[in-house]
Amino acid sequence: MRWLLFSAGVLASAVLLIAQTRGNAYGPSRIWWDADQGGFLPRAEDYDNAEGTGGMINTSGNVRADDHAFFAALGTNRRACITCHQPSNAMSVSAATLRQRWTETGGTDPVFAAVDGSNCPSLPQTSMASHSLTINRGLFRIAMAWPPASVTPDFTIEVVSDPTGCNTDPVYGMKGGKHAISLFRRPRVVANLAGTTQAGTGATNGISLMADGREATLRSQAITAAMTHEQMPGGPGDAQLAQILNFERQIFVAQSSDLRGGSLDDASGPFIPGPASLAEGKAGSPVGIAAKIAPEAWLARPGVPMAGFQKDFRESASRGSELFVRKCATCHNERAAAAAMEIGTTNYPPREASKELPLFRVTCATGQTIYTQDPGRALVTGKCADTGAIVPQQLRGLAARAPYFANGSAPTLRDVVEFYDRRYKSGYTEREKQDLVNFLKTL
Repeated sequence: MRWLLFSAGVLASAVLLIAQTRGNAYGPSRIWWDADQGGFLPRAEDYDNAEGTGGMINTSGNVRADDHAFFAALGTNRRACITCHQPSNAMSVSAATLRQRWTETGGTDPVFAAVDGSNCPSLPQTSMASHSLTINRGLFRIAMAWPPASVTPDFTIEVVSDPTGCNTDPVYGMKGGKHAISLFRRPRVVANLAGTTQAGTGATNGISLMADGREATLRSQAITAAMTHEQMPGGPGDAQLAQILNFERQIFVAQSSDLRGGSLDDASGPFIPGPASLAEGKAGSPVGIAAKIAPEAWLARPGVPMAGFQKDFRESASRGSELFVRKCATCHNERAAAAAMEIGTTNYPPREASKELPLFRVTCATGQTIYTQDPGRALVTGKCADTGAIVPQQLRGLAARAPYFANGSAPTLRDVVEFYDRRYKSGYTEREKQDLVNFLKTL
């Protein structure tokens, strides 16, 4: 009897310990980290995604989330930095994850806060339709002052179509009390930023933190994000900023394994693409791959068996690497990444514009007329020539954070390749398209 009572007590203690561990720890079985959750973010972790696993590495070791500014709800809407920059989504957030959060919480998760997690704050916030751009395309509302306070634009702008109602809203619209233009953009990756001091201005690793390049430093980006997205009056203090910036510079993310290609980050797999290689500085710029990965890097190590489908995938990804260097690295490299470009993802004739996003007519001082769904860099510089120009973002962890482009217009990596093929008349063969897709999956 004593033995039974002892065993029952041990079992109860073990169950309690497991329950406490699951409640306080964040592991690969979970895909969402709540603000003020507490516990630890481990030094290294893998998270399942549709193509395999995405890897995360903290070069400074485990991070205790309790009272940590990146994980704490700093403002009034119960959000934290982690809310829109989830480890399981390569430190961004995917549309699929957001849809799941809506289902699990009935739309009450702070990620759907009215300020930017809905199509417009004036809409009924309990309605799923009011959050359609966030749920379906992973977009968040960005309110840009109009006219800009710091520059005098050489163009005028009019609302042609306003499906969300926010640009013509009596409070939030261009002519309303807020005097703002509402745009809708994807959250960028907050990782792979070691050494970044002037991100968006061409220095260090060339990563831009914003689609329009308006924030010159990690510090200014953190302050603005806390004040706007978390609705934090006054912004974070120096100690909180230090925690946020130190964390952002220590975390690295990339795809760590592929369903067909196998491990991308250990002795049995290619030694370039994975997060460990990135953290150790062996993988080049996280903006893209500036140099071709040698074919032998994709081969199995001596004595390590490789299945036929695995060999086929790696050979395809190797060809894709070479093709990427020849066709894509002109814009996706460390030198060019800080430059805003209009590549055809925002400026459209009215008949080709998305019915989900607002459409604006920009009239330049020269008389030129441009139709755009996001004026991009022009709202920062005031230059009509910058209409629709978007700063390229880094290409790491792509498999974990669909959809793609700043406006979420490409649901899959195949859609990305098809867009560039049409846009630049590349004439890719079917095999070349798949090679590029397979390569992008490994990043």
